[in-house]
Amino acid sequence: MFEAKNITVKIGAKKILDDVSLEIKAGEIVALLGANGAGKSTLLKSFCGDVKLKSGEIRVENRSLNEWNYHELARKRAVLSQHSNLSFPFTAQEVALLGRNPHIRGTESERDLEIVRAALETVEATHLAAQIFPTLSGGEQQRVHLARVLAQIWEKPENDARYLFLDEPTASLDLAHQHLTLQIARRFSQENTGVLVVLHDLNLAAQYADRICLMKHGKIYENGKPSKVLTATNVKKIFDFEVSILEHNGLPLIAPQAANYYK
Repeated sequence: MFEAKNITVKIGAKKILDDVSLEIKAGEIVALLGANGAGKSTLLKSFCGDVKLKSGEIRVENRSLNEWNYHELARKRAVLSQHSNLSFPFTAQEVALLGRNPHIRGTESERDLEIVRAALETVEATHLAAQIFPTLSGGEQQRVHLARVLAQIWEKPENDARYLFLDEPTASLDLAHQHLTLQIARRFSQENTGVLVVLHDLNLAAQYADRICLMKHGKIYENGKPSKVLTATNVKKIFDFEVSILEHNGLPLIAPQAANYYK
């Protein structure tokens, strides 16, 4: 289990996260939702050890994050950042192969290449393998980066958990690949992986997340099942936007009220 215990992050006098606690367990998808600036990406980065905590602690499997060896942790947890700029003339396959770095000793093996090919196939990017990465579209690059992080934790540790952290993974994707990305997250969660994902699309979160955390002003406003959390009242308080909550296949379906467009 990944656990944030009463963490606070400050920039100058401003609290970006304010005494936040959250657990990510193997076998579940947790979606972070909130307005711009609510602290979603900062919370995800805190789980990754990428921001300095003012107070509190991140723990992984009952050990402080700081106690983990870099390669040991990298074989257990992979991160897809919101912005992953890469301008070198690598092929898409070479970019995906970067995910195998924590596993490679010397040079990559045939098994590493096999995993990369499988990861590219999973994200429907096999046909991009030989293309130069910077020439790809934004959505294609996003899928290759997803293949990279999948390749990093592709092999299931025996009797052990993996973790996948995704920061706005659907932002550059078309409709079909938005769903494919979250279907992949679902598949990994069913294979003893804890998934933390930052999303802006409430309906995607409702469809794929086991648990939703609504964030506001650096705090967790509500945390629970989609049907409990995604209410018209909560959406109004978090996003200052009027919606109607319908039901589709037993899940909440969020529909904007037309009056919002004519304020």
